Formats: sequence, structure tokens, C-alpha cells
Amino acid sequence: MIEDDLRAAFARHEPLTPATGPLRAAIDRLAAVRRRRRRRTALGGATLALLAVTGLGSAQVVTSAQAPGQAELVGDPTGGGPSGGMNLLLLGVDSSGPQPPMADSILLVHVPADRSRLYLLSIPRDLKVAVPGHGSDKINAAFAFGSRGEGRQPDLGAGYHLTSQVVVRLTGVRVDAGAVLTYPVLRKVTDAVGGVELCLPTEVRSIQTSRTYPAGCQHLDGTASVDLLRQRRTLADDGLDRDRNAQRFAAALVRRVDERGVLHDPVRLSRLAADIGPHLTLNSASGSLLDLLALVPRLRSAEVVGLNLPAVLVDASAHRYEPDPAAAPELLAALREDRLAAWVAAYPERVTGPR
Repeated sequence: MIEDDLRAAFARHEPLTPATGPLRAAIDRLAAVRRRRRRRTALGGATLALLAVTGLGSAQVVTSAQAPGQAELVGDPTGGGPSGGMNLLLLGVDSSGPQPPMADSILLVHVPADRSRLYLLSIPRDLKVAVPGHGSDKINAAFAFGSRGEGRQPDLGAGYHLTSQVVVRLTGVRVDAGAVLTYPVLRKVTDAVGGVELCLPTEVRSIQTSRTYPAGCQHLDGTASVDLLRQRRTLADDGLDRDRNAQRFAAALVRRVDERGVLHDPVRLSRLAADIGPHLTLNSASGSLLDLLALVPRLRSAEVVGLNLPAVLVDASAHRYEPDPAAAPELLAALREDRLAAWVAAYPERVTGPR
């Protein structure tokens, strides 16, 4: 009797039950969103490290997604290289002074299509180039020209975009994304991972703090890292040696982050992103830090290869360089064609850091 009453009750209310199809579809959509979020968190770790490794920390992140223009010096644009390869432009800038800042460090980070490792190509700050609308000047001046705005504060985004145009014309490669880098976040990131183990080929003396960094390996916290990476006037090759030290620091920081498992731990990664987030001004289509970090899939290796664009001194009094006509074109061709691994194997003596 009770069973018959229950069946009758279910029969009366069955027409009021919502269809299961839309509910299942909604559940499937929610599950897909959660999978994408987890994937973005995992894949974003390598790029988060990139935004901190050049030695000057992140102040403003900019995406450009632009096609190469006509190369003015030694570049030969071929449409941005093979599908899957990516290039990030990172500009090291000290924006604390009253004058429009110049780009102290210009680093093009190449992520090959096979995601095997990172290639860090430093472009000399004193390289002579054509700056759109400003004639011929050193490449570091492009940032100052671009960042001069009507307000009291420099426009870091505008400085980045003008410098990016110059780099694209010089190298012939597409720049997929980039960042303007300043000192504060470097200290935060370095301290957040417990400092770095940095190995120097020669002694470096700081003209700001009088501290001496001996040749060999040493553990540096964030403050010491910033101090070291500001030095160039006491170095034999001036800015070229500073670029090499920035690459060594980059390799050390990526190794440290990898050793501590930050790239593979969503909780640690989120904490690091939270520390950096307040200091970031995003300029991307998505407006999401994780969306920007997900531009580069997780690397197969934390190995970093440091390279310098070959250059020759053409004006000692003005301290100006030009791309080496014998060596630069071959390197840039390998960059455009995503075959830097073969170029490194052929010219191991031109590698700054570990291979």
C-alpha cells in the first residue's frame, strides 16, 4: 500500500522535474572551466619566473603580439618563426630618478617550440640603432623617448612599445609579450625563494655600497642581488658584463624556483603571484595575471642558455656599438628559424651561462 502511494506521488510530481540535459551541460561546462584554471596555474609558473629573472623585477607587464617590421640593421623578418616558438621582451629600467628612464637591460627571451629550455639574448644597451621619430641613437634611449609623457610620471608602457618596435626591426622576430622591469619586485621574488646561489667568473665591486662580490659561487638575498646587478662601471666590459651577470642571475633564480618546487605547486605559485600582483600594471586583452602567465607552457627543463648579440665598438668616445657584421646575422637567423640549439652547439664559446 505504501509502495503504491509512493509511486502515485512520484507520478504526480514527475512533470515538475526539470530536464536533466541542461543541468548536465552546466556541470560539464563548470568542470571544463576548472580544468582550464588548473592548467593555467601549472603552465604559468615558467613565465612567472621569467618576469623576475632578468635582474630588475616586474613593474609593468605589456603584451604586444606584433608582426616583425622591416629589419633596419641585420634582421631579416620571416613572419615570426615556426608555430609554437615564442619571444618575450624584458626591459630592465630604473625609474626612481627625475629624468625619463633608459633601458639599462634589454633581454629577448626565446622559448623554442619544443619547450626544451630558455634562451636569453641580451641586446647591448649602447647599440646604435634607428629609433622611429628620433633618428639614430643608442637603443637604450628608445625607452626614454617613448616614456616622455605629459604627466609627471614616465609612461612605462609607451617606453616599452617604442623599444619593442626597435627590437623587432633589429632582430626580425615577432615579440609576443613583454614586461618593464624595476628593482622592488626583484628583491621580493629573490627573498621569497630564499635567495639565489650565484656564480661569478670575476670579482665585482659595488660603487653604491662598496661591497665586494668575490669570484666564485655565493648566496645572495634580494638586496644584494639588486646591488650586484646595478654594477657596470667597475666591470671590464661595462654594460656587456652587466648583461652577462643578469643572465647568470636569471639561470640561478630559475634553478632556485625549480628546486623549491614553486613551478609545480599551485599554492606556492599563488603566494608568489600575490606578492608580485600589487606591483604589476597589466595591459593585456584578458586582464588576468594567470592568463598572461599561461602564454608560455611549462618548460621541460629549468635550464637557461645565456647569449649576447655579437657587437663591435664603432665609436669609443661615445661608447657606441653596432651589430657584428660577421657573427650577428647568423645568430639572428638561428633565432628567427627556431634553431638556436644548433647554433649554440656550433659556437659554445659564445654562451654566457650553462647549456
